[in-house]
Amino acid sequence: MSVSLYYSAIRPTPLTDGETAAVDRIVAAHMESFPYEYEETLYLYENGAGEPDEIVAGSTKMPTDFDRVVPVLDHVLSSLTQMRRSLPGAEWRVHLDDLDIPWDETDGYFLPE
Repeated sequence: MSVSLYYSAIRPTPLTDGETAAVDRIVAAHMESFPYEYEETLYLYENGAGEPDEIVAGSTKMPTDFDRVVPVLDHVLSSLTQMRRSLPGAEWRVHLDDLDIPWDETDGYFLPE
C-alpha cells in the first residue's frame, strides 16, 4: 500500500521573483541534504497543480521501508516549514493521505503523536 504526503499553498497573488528564488533555494538545499539516494523526495508540480491561486503544490511518496518513513517525513516537513515561512499570506494544506499535518508557529510542521 502506498502512502504519500501532499502539500499546497493558495494565495490570490502569484509568487514574486524573490519568493520564487527562495523556493528554489529551499528545494536545492533539501535535495543536497536528503538522507536517501533512492527514495522519493520533495517534489513540486509545475505551476502548482493547475488550481486557481495555487502558488506551490507537490507530493512525496513515502518509503516502503518503515525505518525510513520518519526520517523522510522529518526532512520534507522541515523544508515545507521553511517554504511556508518564506511565502507570507498563503493558506497551506499539508496532509499524509487523509491525515492533516499540524502547523505550529514556533516549531513549524510536525508529526502528531
